This record gives sequence, C-alpha cells and structure tokens, in this order.
Amino acid sequence: MCVRIGPFWYTGAMDICRFAPTTSGRAHPGTLLAGLLAWLDARSRGGHFVLRLEDIDPGAGDPGRRKALLDDLTWFGLTWDELVWQSSRRAAHEAALDRLAAAGALYECRCSRTVVKAAGLPSAAGGWVYPGTCRSRRVTDWRQSRENLRVDLAGCQVEVTDESGANLSQHIDKAMGDPLVRRADGGVTYQLAVVVDDAEAGVTRVVRGRDLASSTATQVALRSALDVPIPTYRHHLLLLEPHGEKLAKLHQSIGADVLRQHLGPDELRGFLAWACGLAPTSEPVTMAELLAGFSWSRVGTADRVVGWDGKGLSLLNP
Repeated sequence: MCVRIGPFWYTGAMDICRFAPTTSGRAHPGTLLAGLLAWLDARSRGGHFVLRLEDIDPGAGDPGRRKALLDDLTWFGLTWDELVWQSSRRAAHEAALDRLAAAGALYECRCSRTVVKAAGLPSAAGGWVYPGTCRSRRVTDWRQSRENLRVDLAGCQVEVTDESGANLSQHIDKAMGDPLVRRADGGVTYQLAVVVDDAEAGVTRVVRGRDLASSTATQVALRSALDVPIPTYRHHLLLLEPHGEKLAKLHQSIGADVLRQHLGPDELRGFLAWACGLAPTSEPVTMAELLAGFSWSRVGTADRVVGWDGKGLSLLNP
C-alpha cells in the first residue's frame, strides 16, 4: 500500500533494496563498502536485494569490465536475489522519455559545458548549474532530435529528508538546474535511468554514499514528474584518498584486482567494517558475523581517509 505524504509517495510493502555500481572499472574499497552496507541493510530487514550493474555510460558496457566487476563482488561475498543489467532497460528508459515529452517537459539544449560554466552558478554537486537557456525549445517527438534533452524543473522546490536526518531539500533551479536526461549521442543519462530502474524494480530503500546526496532532490523531482513512488534514502560515509578526493577508480585508488593479490575477502571485509564503525578492530570477519550485529547506529558518519602501502590498507584518520 502506498500513502502520499506531502508531495511524495512512501510504500509500506516488503523492502526492496538495491546496490547499483557502475561497470566503468574494477571494484575499489569504496565500491565494496557501499555494497556491504547496502547488503547488510537489506538482509537485516529480510528484504529483496537487487544488484543492478549500471553499464550504459560510455566505456561502461565493455563485456570484460562488466565480468570483472561481477567477479569482484562475488569474491567479496555479496549475494543477491536479482541481477539486472541497466543496458537491458532501454525500452523502459524510452517509455519514460515518451511520458515526459507528452507532458511538455522535454526540451532540446545546445549549451556546451563551457557555456554552462560561463553562467557562473555553482551547483550543489560541485559543478555548475544549468541556467535554463534553452527552455523554450520544447520537443514532442524526441526520437527525431539529435541534441541533448533536458527536463524542465523550473520553480521546483523539493522537500526531502534522509533517513539519518540530513536535510536534502533543494530549489532545483538554484541548486542543480534542469537535468540532462538524454545525450546528443542517444544515451540516456544516470539521473533518468536510476529513477526509472528503481521505480520499475519497486525499490523502497536506496542506500548509497553521500557523494550522491546532492542528486536526491533532482531524482525525487523526476519521480514526481513520472508519478512513481519515492523510496527512503540513506546516505553513508565515504572512503577518501589522502588528498581528500572520493575513493574511486578515477582518482587512482586501488582496485580489487590488486587487493585480491594481498588480502582475502574476510580480511578486506574486516578492514572495511572497522573503518565504518561496525567492528572494534580490523580483524577478519564473515558476512554472517557482521549481519548478526548490524545496526545503522553503529555506523560512523565521518568520512575516513584510507592509505595503501602496496600490501595493505590503513586508516589515516582513525
């Protein structure tokens, strides 16, 4: 049963949870921590756990990369009830574009990143707010368009609170700007795909790193535009590299192919559990042992800085 609370939907059915990593590279410690916390959240609730491999971005659809990531997650000990390849969801993504076009919300945009940056409006995500320059260029038959497509969210004020209590409310115009939903090359963007895929899977809980928190209001606004349910959101701490960037492959963090040469899954899991506050030490630990004592009250909120010495991981801000 769904109950409307304010402008959004909340569902009281059995929890459906998901972990949705990109297949653009090997799993790294940040990927595995996110997967671990999403898995523990789902299993502790007796929920249905969906692994969705997000492989629609340029470079993410390489079969070798997709297999490598799946192998890394399996080695680490994650289990799932359903496996979804985002690239198989194209029909659903296009149906959502049809709905947005029918509502008169889609428009073509010719603005380059340089043009957007020149407007000088910093975004909540660290980039630049799109100022709405092309909003008058409405499109109904979007399949004939060879330009970027955006959704008009002008005047959209979103009130949303993270399960941990963080206020993620935004005035979309000021915080992010109208989201790009389809690129000129025909590819659907993350913002639309994640909303459509979560909605069609019936996802009720989204557990992910706080680096994605700034996108929550935009995704809630897109859900409202598509009239689909709103899940509960929880954003957790991040693992950072010594220079302060998010621990991710694009910042040269250590990949699972190297980690697996030096650590067993229980050892790596023990380190990550210690880093996030679920264990008092970094001793090896099984998935079952972590699940038995799991509670979000035990998970720390401060980001942790992680170092790699060529053989093992260490916390630089214990």
